[in-house]
Amino acid sequence: MKSKQFIGALAAAMMAAGVATAGTLEDVQAKGHLQCGVSTGLVGFAAADANGNWDGFDVAVCRAVAAGVLGDAQAVKFTPTTGKTRFTALSSGEVDMLARNTTWTFSRDADLKLTFVGVNYYDGQGFMVPAGLGVSSAKELDGATVCIQTGTTTELNLADFFRSNNISYEPVPIETNAEAQQQYLAGACDVYTTDRSGLAATRATFENAADHVILPEIISKEPLGPLVRHGDDQWADIVRWTLNALITAEELGITSANVGEIGSGPTNNPEVNRLMGTEGDLGGMIGLDKAWAQRAIAAGGNYGEIFERHIGENTPIGLARGLNAQWTDGGLIYSPPFR
Repeated sequence: MKSKQFIGALAAAMMAAGVATAGTLEDVQAKGHLQCGVSTGLVGFAAADANGNWDGFDVAVCRAVAAGVLGDAQAVKFTPTTGKTRFTALSSGEVDMLARNTTWTFSRDADLKLTFVGVNYYDGQGFMVPAGLGVSSAKELDGATVCIQTGTTTELNLADFFRSNNISYEPVPIETNAEAQQQYLAGACDVYTTDRSGLAATRATFENAADHVILPEIISKEPLGPLVRHGDDQWADIVRWTLNALITAEELGITSANVGEIGSGPTNNPEVNRLMGTEGDLGGMIGLDKAWAQRAIAAGGNYGEIFERHIGENTPIGLARGLNAQWTDGGLIYSPPFR
């Protein structure tokens, strides 16, 4: 017969586990909104307008999750976070998820106990300099002052790159993209380094964008994506498969314009039917109804629509799909099957 002490300890452990795995889905449904951690302001990815309305590539992921879970893409409150504060905000429960151009790394996954649910942008670290500096390669930056956001992978990558090329630099620590932009334009640093998508987004806000050059070197792998806390597999599945729904919708030709028609009845494509909820009940497996993916797609469109609207070649940011093209077009964007 087990001792009372053992039973008490077991009960305490189970209660602790219950706290750790408390249902984020139920919490979100109870409060009636999703709390999403985003950047402090990166045009094209996550930025608020003068009225406080948030928009962007990462914001669209938050809105898709809210639409799938709550039936309302606007039922999102946004928490701006810096490179230093973002993980604390998520781990403490201040936010329900992060969608903040955050790189998936081993230590963040295993040591910080965070779950990356996928990649929504494959990136790499680069360098931006004033054209007047006359530099055409990052290897010519010996002795440069470099604006670098603290608490990011770019700090470590920068040190590795300069050390491996036997050149020196002087770091100028900054905490937000707005601060980096201000310091860089003021001449407090010769170089600004971050993910190349972030450099493109920052340069797009400059009055004289053509006066600044993004150098050709890409010095790292930066798989960026949304993340949640360890310990709540159901919530991780919801965020993961919402992103996958947006990716699969593009592959299958489902858009914000036709999702209502396609979702109104079975088609001759079984995967379309499963995604739309007109065949089987995949939604039920993650605690949602059959039409969750329809709502997520309708919120802002499929992955391609979101990309082109916020950061694509016809926007001021002007990013080509590149690695972020669908796998069928030679890119890395690929979803596991809905089956």
